[in-house]
Amino acid sequence: MDSSTLQILIAMCGYMAIVIIIGVVFARRANQNSENYFLGGRSLGPWVAAMSAEASDMSGWLLMGLPGVAYWCGLADAAWTAIGLAVGTYINWLIVAKRLRRYSAAAGNAITLPDFFSNRFHEGKNGTNKAIMTISALFILIFFCVYAASCFVTCGKLFSTLFGAPYVAMMIVGAVFVLVYTVLGGFLAESASDFMQALVMITALACILILGTIAAGGVGAVVENAKSIPGYLEFFGIATPQTVDGVQQAAGGVPLFGEAGSYSLLSVASCLAWGLGYFGMPQVLLRFMAIRHEGELKKSRRIATVWVLISLFAAVSIGVIGRDLFPTALTTASDAENIFILLSTNLLPPLLAGLVMAGILAATISSSDSYLLIAASAFSKNLFQGVLKKDASEKQVMTVSRATLLILALVAIIIALDEDSVIFTLVSFAWAGFGATFGPLMLFSLFWKRINRAGAIAGMVGGGVMVFVWNLAIKPLGGIFGIYELFPAFLFSCLCIVVVSLLTKEPEAEIQATFEAVRAEQ
Repeated sequence: MDSSTLQILIAMCGYMAIVIIIGVVFARRANQNSENYFLGGRSLGPWVAAMSAEASDMSGWLLMGLPGVAYWCGLADAAWTAIGLAVGTYINWLIVAKRLRRYSAAAGNAITLPDFFSNRFHEGKNGTNKAIMTISALFILIFFCVYAASCFVTCGKLFSTLFGAPYVAMMIVGAVFVLVYTVLGGFLAESASDFMQALVMITALACILILGTIAAGGVGAVVENAKSIPGYLEFFGIATPQTVDGVQQAAGGVPLFGEAGSYSLLSVASCLAWGLGYFGMPQVLLRFMAIRHEGELKKSRRIATVWVLISLFAAVSIGVIGRDLFPTALTTASDAENIFILLSTNLLPPLLAGLVMAGILAATISSSDSYLLIAASAFSKNLFQGVLKKDASEKQVMTVSRATLLILALVAIIIALDEDSVIFTLVSFAWAGFGATFGPLMLFSLFWKRINRAGAIAGMVGGGVMVFVWNLAIKPLGGIFGIYELFPAFLFSCLCIVVVSLLTKEPEAEIQATFEAVRAEQ
């Protein structure tokens, strides 16, 4: 190991030590009871709520996946996706946050998403089973395994690129670190460290954006290079790298591209549909539930929106700058996701590069610990205590939670074993799963009094199943069917909720009274 690599390693180890200390500091409070462990006792301030929500949401794909898409095929895919995410972030904070914070407290002081949905429809009363809780918990387990796998892929790519070590070994090292940290501190530690990691992420992005632009000769030079590639800098066109077996070809040190591909309004809608995912994203919705005062949500919304706009703009721009500075260095779609690493290690002194690399690690940790913790709570709190063993003690719930964390991490590691996995692809599938399964149900639960339990179940199952059906069976047909699966699955879930709710009896008077009481609060 040369001195430069050693300095990078020292900087990253220092960062990880700080994260572990945070976990230890919060461990005692987190382990007092499951509400503290899973929701932090509803004690988050506006800055922590906003920054931790966005850091846990964006994950490693913000620093690797999104720049990789921009590097590989140009502006359109990355920019329209970023626009959809920015709009979705703002609307989610604007219309969902306050109502959910209020309703989750009114609905039996719910501390998890399955808790909220189950309590919202008074499951367990009058002899009803807890089908909503069971189904929602199972979907959370499924999709968060895929999400956690995308984070482990990020760790593997990061460490193997930096240190020249085997991908699988480095991926497992990263997974073990995340697992230990999550077990230690729970939600409070996760949220506190996510606040710090959000600062690291946006600083790293801004730093590389500025230095990269300077190294490329200024904004004008970057734009001219991008314009020289057919379709690369167009919003309604897309660059098409000439590949052989997935590897881009080059001639005389210049990457080869074919004619610009068309980018239809359907493609734009497909990318903008990413914004719909926010309404069903558990790691974000939990922050709404956990803020200490709903009056602080306005400030949180402004903080979150500014952070997202800056971060998304920087991430897309870094991909475009990278194509100028290192046009032939990354020759596959999977390798393209290393452009942030390549820029950092070439533009910065080793010690500072290590700190910037900690930005990727920050993004990965902030997401994977959220995913694992929420999935573990879905099983231990909702399935184990809520359905299988209703008299389970707090100690038993915590024990089952930690065992579940281990099992989930192992499953995610297995999914992440493929070194050629594309982070953006893994994230897009899990994002669609959550958005279609929970997004419509969340909106209708908060804003439509007529929705009933049967409609809620139909919407969850219909949306979740349609994601698989569209992705695996319909999307490969191409043409108009090539749209991102979140959009049709979201609409299908909405249709299921409305039709089934209207065809079955209306909710009981007590449920409607709670809805009206929550709506009437100011």
